[in-house]
Amino acid sequence: MRKKNAGIWGTGSYLPEKVVTNRDLEQITDTSDEWIVERTGIRERRAAADHQATSDLATQAALRALEAAGVSPEQLDLIIVATVTPDMFFPSTACLVQKNIGAVNSAAFDLSAACSGFLYGMTIGSQFIRNGVFQKVLVIGAECFSRIIDWDDRGTNALFGDGAGAVVLGEVSEGYGILGLDLGADGRDGALLSVPAGGSREPATAETIEQRRHFLQMNGKEVFKFAVKIIGESVNRAVEDAGLDLSDISWLLPHQANVRIIQAAAKRLGFPEEKVLVNIDRVGNTSAASIPILLDENARNGRFEDGDRLAMVGFGAGSTWAAAVHRWCPNHRVQ
Repeated sequence: MRKKNAGIWGTGSYLPEKVVTNRDLEQITDTSDEWIVERTGIRERRAAADHQATSDLATQAALRALEAAGVSPEQLDLIIVATVTPDMFFPSTACLVQKNIGAVNSAAFDLSAACSGFLYGMTIGSQFIRNGVFQKVLVIGAECFSRIIDWDDRGTNALFGDGAGAVVLGEVSEGYGILGLDLGADGRDGALLSVPAGGSREPATAETIEQRRHFLQMNGKEVFKFAVKIIGESVNRAVEDAGLDLSDISWLLPHQANVRIIQAAAKRLGFPEEKVLVNIDRVGNTSAASIPILLDENARNGRFEDGDRLAMVGFGAGSTWAAAVHRWCPNHRVQ
């Protein structure tokens, strides 16, 4: 049976209304706007309202992606939500989104690969389409990192933000859509970025709460070194898998973790800085939501032209990494 081509039919994103600036952080920790900008490139980030959970952010992004794709919720075959900040252990955030949007005919599950999660999800969703199992798949990256950040820790409180991004995948014409992929993980580095307590290893106790082990912990120096190295390696493998050269890539959409990581990785890769897309100054690191938010912003502002080749790359806790090459195809959907 001929393999179908899977690609993006529509994009959507959502950012909470509340803005947390570096000046706001100066009021609660020993930090400064200048210190944060110099080390991260971040000036502000968003934080979910008290009544909002990850599923609420994901729902808004999903509805916008469905509208852009011209697809109704009832037409969806599968919903994948990539997140490490689910509403609860179970039911899955994907099932909560399914209920919220009325996708009564879809399967649904969550995926945990941290900041690489969206590209993991897009890879999985595209395989269902390529093999003819499903026709329309919704992939969402959504996070409420404000709920697991230690706001007293200046080493991490400036880095992360809340938000959600989504894509609808469907069949596209030959030569378009997802052309190349790369996925990987190295569990030996899992301790570099983690939330130690709250699971079956360390259930919640008075001691774990007192020791603040339910908040994110990070070895920033080692994460930086890992990220700079893996971005180039993963992009090159995805480009090779697509049968292309790096010079064929129109735009690089890296995970928005730290502007210094992005700049160093692009330089190491030998990719033109003017073709590297960045929005970290306004949204911070939104983990699994990072790439789809960046994708949606640039799709909606007309940055991408039909046929542009986009290289997307993520890295995160696990440690995990993922890259995908996608040929932009707004006029090449197969109904």
